[in-house]
Amino acid sequence: MDKSYKVQVKDLHKSYGNNEVLKGIDLNVKPSEVVCMIGPSGSGKSTFLRCINKLEEPNSGHVYVDGYDIADPRVDINKVRQNIGMVFQHFNLFPNMNVLQNIMLAPVELGKMSRDEAKKAAIHYLKLVGLEDKAGANPMKLSGGQQQRVAIARALAMKPDVMLFDEPTSALDPEMVGDVLEVMKQLAQEGMTMIVVTHEMGFAKQVADRVVFFHDGDIREQGTPDQIFEHPQHPDTQNFLRKVLNV
Repeated sequence: MDKSYKVQVKDLHKSYGNNEVLKGIDLNVKPSEVVCMIGPSGSGKSTFLRCINKLEEPNSGHVYVDGYDIADPRVDINKVRQNIGMVFQHFNLFPNMNVLQNIMLAPVELGKMSRDEAKKAAIHYLKLVGLEDKAGANPMKLSGGQQQRVAIARALAMKPDVMLFDEPTSALDPEMVGDVLEVMKQLAQEGMTMIVVTHEMGFAKQVADRVVFFHDGDIREQGTPDQIFEHPQHPDTQNFLRKVLNV
């Protein structure tokens, strides 16, 4: 385990029955690095992301987050998860609580903050995502883009070391995508370590420090946005980009 990395994945395998979804993935992520994972649907990107905070149980391999190997049964996964923020395609907000209560819930329940501290943090992060005026609103009355920004604020309120985004804009109407990506750009500029599964090639080009191309359960190629988008080396990467960028 190299302490200079925020996340370190070694030889990660995951299968469902005979279907091998991850075929020995190695990936290291440095502090403040933004890594965007691209590739066809079903290539293993989301499964990989979910293995990082053990929402999926790896079959073998190691996943170190902040030095803890989450594959080790002795490690308290809930303690490690407190330092990992995750934002999904679907927002998973609680409809019986207003926006502010949704954001305050985890820090208070997990004893990370007092109610007053959690309220201050919630208001701070609502400001950050541009929704300070929606604190008292029922989340179900918000647009999809607004709900996703609340979900980001909720993840940030736990003050995570790493943020995982699993296609955070794929369930949104096109006109709402920009607002969510804008928040993510801001987080990147502020130095948040981020691993992002995305279909938004423009975002990956602009914001990623590194782009990782997944294909059929493997990492086929990785490099800077310029290397991957302008000079892809692997035929699978070239084919994928030709299809998605229409070039």
